[in-house]
Amino acid sequence: MKTILITGFEPFGGEAFNPSWEAIKSLQGYQIADAKIETCLLPCVFDIALQHLYAAIDKTQPELVLSVGQAGGRADISIERVAININDARIPDNAGKQPIDTPVIPGGPAAYFSNLPIKTIVEVLRKTGLPASVSQTAGTFVCNHVMYGLLHYLVQNAPSTRGGFIHIPYLPEQAANFADMPSMTLELMTTALKLAIETAWENKSDINVTGGTTH
Repeated sequence: MKTILITGFEPFGGEAFNPSWEAIKSLQGYQIADAKIETCLLPCVFDIALQHLYAAIDKTQPELVLSVGQAGGRADISIERVAININDARIPDNAGKQPIDTPVIPGGPAAYFSNLPIKTIVEVLRKTGLPASVSQTAGTFVCNHVMYGLLHYLVQNAPSTRGGFIHIPYLPEQAANFADMPSMTLELMTTALKLAIETAWENKSDINVTGGTTH
């Protein structure tokens, strides 16, 4: 059976939860068409996260890799378009490292684009009543680090494997600690991610609709 690898992160920044892991851990062994999902928990630590990711790819030999991360403050399921070759950490990672203006991969290209059908995923989620959008930035913290490192690794070592990244909002219990902070229930996030994975698996090309922004 073919394999789909889905990764999430441990909590960071003083949070007790990370919805990226809470939303995917129940998908271990879940079957989509002719593929089985394998899940992997990544540390929220620069470089070490990539070591764990690469080991999981080598072990599972997936045909599709989707990494998921928390984006507190965002209100929808954000399908990332691009990762840039920069680390610029606003806060320290879970090992206390705070790289500023360093490359994810020294000598690597300035950016990599997701090769998932990002606009098709957004369209499917919206038609199902789930808020979703194309995101033009994965930030400059460990999420962008992992997305860039993933796409670089696939280009170098598994060019037939497709990969990308999705950001998800806070859980309600996290948002309750802030004023006017958007959130999404765990059930909805897991449902959205299942649909996103299914759509990515079934569609190797994307639709030609706008997903851009004016600012």
